[in-house]
Amino acid sequence: MQTRNKIMDDISQLMTNAMGVAQGAKEEAETAMKSMMDRWLADRDLVTREEFDAVRAMAQKAREENAALEARIAALETSGDD
Repeated sequence: MQTRNKIMDDISQLMTNAMGVAQGAKEEAETAMKSMMDRWLADRDLVTREEFDAVRAMAQKAREENAALEARIAALETSGDD
């Protein structure tokens, strides 16, 4: 009976070790995949969402300033015609 418990303990330990190795391999594969994706994205010269939003805000401000200047020019031209 003692021998059987020893075999079961050994099998249990083997399974536990195998799960640890599998978990380590999974984490290593995830890290490698993330690194590969980061390199691929960097090679594509893509911008981050934050960079895109910042440029969009600058463009919106420029459009608003342009519209204000156009209105000011129109007002000056109208007053100059009098």
